[in-house]
Amino acid sequence: MTDKDERAEAAVDQDGAAAPAEDVPVTAPDEAAAAETVSAETVSTEAAPGEQLADATPADAVPAPSPVAVAPAAAAPAVPAPTDGAQVPVASTDPGRWGRVDAEGTVYVRTTDGERSVGSWQAGEPEEGLAHFARRFDDIRTEVELLASRLASGSGDPKQASTNARHVKESLAELHVVGDLVALEARVDQVIADAAVAMDKAKHAREEARAGSVARKQQLVDEAEKLAEESTQWKSAGDRLRTILDEWKTIKGVDRKTDEQLWRRFSKARDTFNRRRGSHFADLDRQRATAKTRKQELVDEAERLSESDDWGPTAGRYKDLMVEWKAAGRAPKDADDALWQRFRAAQDAFFARRSSVFDERDAEYADNARKKEDLLTEAEKINPQGDLDGARAHLHRVQERWEEIGKVPRERIRELEGRLRAVEEKVRTAADAQWRRTDPEAEARAAQFRERVQQFEAQAAKARASGDKRRAEQAEAQAAQWREWLAAAEQAVASR
Repeated sequence: MTDKDERAEAAVDQDGAAAPAEDVPVTAPDEAAAAETVSAETVSTEAAPGEQLADATPADAVPAPSPVAVAPAAAAPAVPAPTDGAQVPVASTDPGRWGRVDAEGTVYVRTTDGERSVGSWQAGEPEEGLAHFARRFDDIRTEVELLASRLASGSGDPKQASTNARHVKESLAELHVVGDLVALEARVDQVIADAAVAMDKAKHAREEARAGSVARKQQLVDEAEKLAEESTQWKSAGDRLRTILDEWKTIKGVDRKTDEQLWRRFSKARDTFNRRRGSHFADLDRQRATAKTRKQELVDEAERLSESDDWGPTAGRYKDLMVEWKAAGRAPKDADDALWQRFRAAQDAFFARRSSVFDERDAEYADNARKKEDLLTEAEKINPQGDLDGARAHLHRVQERWEEIGKVPRERIRELEGRLRAVEEKVRTAADAQWRRTDPEAEARAAQFRERVQQFEAQAAKARASGDKRRAEQAEAQAAQWREWLAAAEQAVASR
């Protein structure tokens, strides 16, 4: 066994037990690399404090020199602990400032309440014992600085840092170390205070995040409820509700009670929308089934009418069928398309047949128009002035042939009929003139008017002769009126 090993074994706590390694929290290699800590290997012993260990050195080893008491040094002021998170040097600058080893090998640390025994050093120089316990102090101080550094960088858990710092603070009165316990306690208090500030900030951050999460979920619920109650854009609204659900799953930090309340509202909104959408499409299915039945009826009628030769009424009925088709609404797409093809096919078949017939008829009507033009050329040569009876007979034959020829194109009817009416009017005028000339009643009326004129003239002369001027004027006025009528009757007779 080497001298170093013997000295390590001789480092004994005040109560006689070897200082356990668990007194100092274990740090990760990368965090404690700068600390350059030295782990002291100790062994359990039952020796009383200050008593020479029987097995501290082997029998053939050179006896260790007697311990030399270290005179107490004046207490030095504590070095203020850094507050910026930077680590302090691990090794104590002068362990003798903070402790001593007496002649019996008992190790003391200086505190504000006086000295406190922290262990026993039975092998080696007293300075080595102080250095050993100082290294323990540095290990603890390094751990405290790591806590402070983590808090400053924001990488540590403030609550865990506070817990660890409090554990250190609670154990300061019993730590078997040599060092500036006052400064270490101040540093621990600073870490505890910084942890409290960090925990408060984290609490506020959590509350703000929670408030933001609650507000966002509230917005999503309001939007979902509006869609559920008002929207009829079923596809886009359904897609939006699915997007809201996906976003909902990503929002964290809401307390359980509030989250459950909001979720119940959101779930109710989705159910309401799904019921409305389901009811809409159920009604739509019923409407389309009804439309399919009605359109099937219209197709059946259209197919029956496709063979009709009653062109006018059938064409009108097809127009009515089209109006009824549009009013029936949409059937299921496949059925609607198939029924429409049948309906159009029946309609096209009818109008194709009608067009063919009308083309033939139009050709016939055009030929009839040419025939009537030839007949009019003949009729317009009739002269009723010479032979009225012959003219009448000729016109009658033209009229008979006119009817036999048949219809002409509609746009030619007015023209051709007008020319025939002119020939008929010419013959009728000649017949009227001849009748007036041969009317015996006209001569009789003229003779009657002449007689009445003579009567009123005689009455006027008699009244004037008797001196009755008033009666004479009345008789003359009546004679003048009848004289006018006589002139008209004589003119009618003269014009025959």
